[in-house]
Amino acid sequence: MNNNKKLLTISILAGLMMSISACAKTAATSKEVTTVTTKEVTTVTTKEATTVTTKEATTEAPTEATTKSEPETTTTAAIKPTETTKSSETKATESNKTGHMSAEEVFANMTLEEKIGQLFIVTPEQAGGYDDVTITVGGIIQMGGNVKSPEQIVDFNNKLQNKSKYGLFIAVDEEGGRVARIGNNYSFDVARYDSMLSIGNTGNTENARSVGRTIGAYIKRYGFNVDFAPDADVFTNPNNTVIGDRAFSSEPYVASAMVSACVDGFHESGIITSIKHFPGHGDTSEDTHLGTATVNKSWDELKSCELVPFINNLDKTDMIMISHITLPQVTSDGLPASLSRELITEKLRGELGYSGIVITDALEMEAISNMYTSAQAAVKAFTAGADIILMPANLSGAMSGIREAVNNGEISEERLNESVMKILRLKEKYGIL
Repeated sequence: MNNNKKLLTISILAGLMMSISACAKTAATSKEVTTVTTKEVTTVTTKEATTVTTKEATTEAPTEATTKSEPETTTTAAIKPTETTKSSETKATESNKTGHMSAEEVFANMTLEEKIGQLFIVTPEQAGGYDDVTITVGGIIQMGGNVKSPEQIVDFNNKLQNKSKYGLFIAVDEEGGRVARIGNNYSFDVARYDSMLSIGNTGNTENARSVGRTIGAYIKRYGFNVDFAPDADVFTNPNNTVIGDRAFSSEPYVASAMVSACVDGFHESGIITSIKHFPGHGDTSEDTHLGTATVNKSWDELKSCELVPFINNLDKTDMIMISHITLPQVTSDGLPASLSRELITEKLRGELGYSGIVITDALEMEAISNMYTSAQAAVKAFTAGADIILMPANLSGAMSGIREAVNNGEISEERLNESVMKILRLKEKYGIL
């Protein structure tokens, strides 16, 4: 047994003792939950080092993965075609719209409208990305329908960057498995994975790190700089279909170790990560895309199970995505997590000490859009403690809501400036400004 497996085994045993009561309801169905049947399983020779070190977890993107240890052979549910880039395929150009200006220098020249724009990541359609207009938001998310071919998406992402005064976050949901906008489009010659649960079942965190590194490398080649991944949920409810095998494990400390390694891999490829869906969507049976989803666990129960992968990776991830689940045993406001000041500011930022960027899950999802206007949802999310608002149902309405809240004092300029500076500093760190 190598050192990596020993460490993981020790972590799992410790975690199981701490979380046995919180996750007890899944113990009887453990085999059912953690067993994946896959039609396409290949043997992968892992040539990367099996010990993850702080020095290795860098945001610099190497041109080739290098190794300093003996190779180890493991079996994963991953399909690993030869990674090739067709000679006709164009690489995305690096975005640095402001030369070598610092975040502070960029901020000093921003108008109020430009600051508000930085708070939003939306689809190209919402931002006017297909029109002859200047893009005024902080970022773009490409959905499956926007991704046609390698040449098309490289050209499109380059054009989007060129249409913006400031460098854009260009994001994608590329978890590997069933949520992979590029991986599930066979116009792209990239590595494909059965599921992250399959990766977690190998017990080898190096496989998770390889997932992050591999996905990070190919999305960067296509002009992306943000991945809304990895999924940090714990698969504690076997009836959960919205998360299911997107999670690495039904055991919190296994999921935590896999998430950590996967984030390292993404960072090695120069990709910004956003772990999701805080405070844990793995125990729901409902889908927030379609309406309200509730978790009836106390905060202490969550801390011993669903929250473990988040707490252990607060200092590593670049962003945390907040879900729309409601938690009646945790908050008294009755609001979805993404709109709850009790959860974001008091719990995540205050009690847990997270100081990084908080992004909402898509506000167009029906758990939010069925209950609030775009203006109401945007203002509630921002005043709750979010920094970035993802995909409001109506961008114009959401921006107008934030503008009006700033003008009437509901949102202070100091609070607005705090979030904008976080966003600009992250862009500066990754060479996006």
